[in-house]
Amino acid sequence: MTLPTFTMVAAAPTPVAPFSHAAEADGWVFLTGQMPTDPDDDSKPLPEGVQAQTRRVMDNLILVLEGVGLSLDNVVSVRIFLTEFKRDYAAMNDVYKSYFEPKPLPARTCIGVTGLARDALVEIDFVAKR
Repeated sequence: MTLPTFTMVAAAPTPVAPFSHAAEADGWVFLTGQMPTDPDDDSKPLPEGVQAQTRRVMDNLILVLEGVGLSLDNVVSVRIFLTEFKRDYAAMNDVYKSYFEPKPLPARTCIGVTGLARDALVEIDFVAKR
């Protein structure tokens, strides 16, 4: 096994905590959960509503994927965290699936949580394979 590499992607949003955007070991790439923050201005308010926040999170994840030379085609597994699970699950799914269809969807877990950084409604992380 090679030692892991840790990557910060210049085009990706400023981290909301101390972490790398991605960590890679033996071709497996673990993307840190992204928030719906603006990649150009971390001080901007978060988008309104779970659909807009899901789009921003997915777009932020794509920035990280591209920063490590990957795309959505490399994504194997996804974890989604929602603060308002019952209210937002269907709306989040509508946006989420639009990023992957018509291709087969990655494995996925979706979890209801009591809170997220920056009072976000959604956070998503990826595991990808090079």
